[in-house]
Amino acid sequence: MKDYLKLIRVNQWVKNLFVFLPIFFSGNLLNIDLFIESFYGFLIFSFVASSIYIINDYVDIEKDKKHPEKKNRPLASGKIAKQNALILFVILVIVTSILIYFFGNKQVAILVGIYFFMNLAYSFKLKQIAILDVMIIAFGFLLRVFVGGYMTSLIVTDWTTLLVFDLALILALGKRRGELINADLQGITRKSLDGYNLNFLNSALAITCTVAVICYMMFILSPETQSKFHHYIIYTFVFVFAAVLRYLQQTFVFSKTESPTKLIFKDHFLQILIIMWGICYVLLIYFNHGK
Repeated sequence: MKDYLKLIRVNQWVKNLFVFLPIFFSGNLLNIDLFIESFYGFLIFSFVASSIYIINDYVDIEKDKKHPEKKNRPLASGKIAKQNALILFVILVIVTSILIYFFGNKQVAILVGIYFFMNLAYSFKLKQIAILDVMIIAFGFLLRVFVGGYMTSLIVTDWTTLLVFDLALILALGKRRGELINADLQGITRKSLDGYNLNFLNSALAITCTVAVICYMMFILSPETQSKFHHYIIYTFVFVFAAVLRYLQQTFVFSKTESPTKLIFKDHFLQILIIMWGICYVLLIYFNHGK
């Protein structure tokens, strides 16, 4: 069972929490009906994403065998047979379709379909095309937010769209940078990294991080945000700026961003910043009665 959980990468399901962003920022997190609808969206995206992880590992079996860490993956190590992996893939696709049929809607079906086929293409070919690969990863995060919006009939604002895409792009570029450094250290050349070098990725990260900070500042200073929350929201900038600096430190100084998920789970400083930022928003959204 443990190997099958690794195969579907349950630890990566944390990414699907982006589905809850629409109800969180709309102040409806405590609305049970909307929360349940968002949870169904979370399950839908978790199962469809896990099906893609299986295909991705299936396609990369030979490459993963040569990687110091990925060689331990269930398919690369031979702990799970290829046939069993494909059967699980079909099961996950069927379960996803059932969930969409009973709990989703037409818009959700279209968005999940786009994610599924886009990432199939990514697994087989598109991940070898530099820039397009990280754009697809970032768009995948955006689709999660859109699914959360359509599951609950809540509007996803332009600011949310822009910030989520840029944040996901930062994580994807940091991951590519970590992969590039590890590939150079091991003397391994990978086609998926041919379109990148360290200088380009450093510059791209600097640009995207700058855009993220500027966009967040414009968001919290906008009249709409100020009136919806409270002018105190401007102080959340401290946590965002510190988190960006911390991520850049982990990227440039310690080269620990090949796996953004592991970084979030292991970096206590980053966890504290995220929690503090979240607490501020909870207070401003749900307990701010004196604006």
